[in-house]
Amino acid sequence: MTHEGRSAASLFDGFPVALAIHDRVAAIVDELGDVESRVTRSQVAFRHGRGFAYVWRPGQYVRSDVPAVLSIALPREVASPRVKEVVHPSPQVWMHHLELVDVSEVDDEVRGWLREAWQHAAR
Repeated sequence: MTHEGRSAASLFDGFPVALAIHDRVAAIVDELGDVESRVTRSQVAFRHGRGFAYVWRPGQYVRSDVPAVLSIALPREVASPRVKEVVHPSPQVWMHHLELVDVSEVDDEVRGWLREAWQHAAR
């Protein structure tokens, strides 16, 4: 995985659960193959040609007790009670927002969504 910009540790400084969630997502996407990680002031973006997954802290923007949100760009809409919100920013992308409160929620189902998003991002 290629890393650009600041570190995820600095973005999630003081928020250990959010950092652990990020680290678990990063480990999964690293196993997929070629992935670039970009850390900005607000999020960590994972790219494979284009962005396919993003980890961010909702508390930076709104009052929230949720440690981290994982946003996954998929080529289809996923109907799951785990998904807090789905937006459709372009004809071939549905952005799924998952509110995560524990690293254990980054499980095999999420791994499958990340793999699908990674594959679609390279097209």
